[in-house]
Parts: sequence; structure tokens; C-alpha cells
Amino acid sequence: MQHPNTKIIYAGVLADTHLRTPDSRFLQQVRTCFQPCDVIIHAGDLTGLAIVDAFVGKTVHAVCGNMCDPSVRTRFPEQLFFSLGRYSIGLAHGAYHGRNIEESLWNIFPEADCIIYGHTHRPVCHRYGSTLFLNPGTFQATGRYGAPGTYAILEAGEQLSARIFEVPRLS
Repeated sequence: MQHPNTKIIYAGVLADTHLRTPDSRFLQQVRTCFQPCDVIIHAGDLTGLAIVDAFVGKTVHAVCGNMCDPSVRTRFPEQLFFSLGRYSIGLAHGAYHGRNIEESLWNIFPEADCIIYGHTHRPVCHRYGSTLFLNPGTFQATGRYGAPGTYAILEAGEQLSARIFEVPRLS
């Protein structure tokens, strides 16, 4: 049960947008998917810095990924540790962390309540002990066999929870 004085923070989580500039379809998808969110968390491979412009008016936490251009690498770190309400969040793209990305990130962010990563293009949402591991998948529909894009909504309130959603196919 939610305590009446606990404010819930809704954070939209995405990764692997692989766009240099936001097109009208991307902007419409962002408005649809992240309308209730005050915070955006991008787990890397924004590719181009102009992607951040799609989130005007929202607090943005982002890291660069292995496909990002130099302007993104200059502005965003490879790893970030920040707070979302009373929870600590570890954020990294995941590239260069070997085959077991989660184990590697666990070693980097051992105190995190939630570890968010991208790179694999496969959505993941599970707990290891009390730590929530979250990979929103790829926001763009770049999966095999026409798989839709995916994203996550992270809720930080009395508890920390997340859900994965499919990006709507808008025309």
C-alpha cells in the first residue's frame, strides 16, 4: 500500500535509439510513451546529441554508448550514479563489459538499488537479491523479424518497480 505522503516519480527508460536527429515519428513516439514521466533515463547509443532535444522540460540522465558520435561522448559519461527519489541508480550502456554485462555492472555499482543498461537490444527486468536490473531493449524497431521497439517505465515511490512496454507503431 502506498503511503499517502510518498510522491511517485515516473522515469521513462530507453536505450539504443540509434538516431542522429529526431524525426517526426520518433518525436511522436516519445510524446506518447513518456508523457507521464518527469525524468528520462537513456542507457546509451543516443548516437547524436540532438536526440536529447526530444526531452525538453524533463530531467535527463544519460550515458554514451559505443555507437555515439564525439559530441555525445563529450557531453555524457560512460557511467553514471544518481538518485531517483530515495533510490540509487547505476547507469551504463554495457558495451565493453564482456559477455556477462550484469555481473560486470554489479561490480561497478554494488550499492545501487537499480542498475540500468542497454547495448544488447533485449529487454530485461528482474531482481538479483534486492537490486533491480533493467534493460529497456532498443527503442527503435530494429530487432530481428520485425520485432517492435521497447522501453520501460521505472516507478520510484514506496517501492522501486519497472515494466517493459512495446513502442507503439505510429504512422
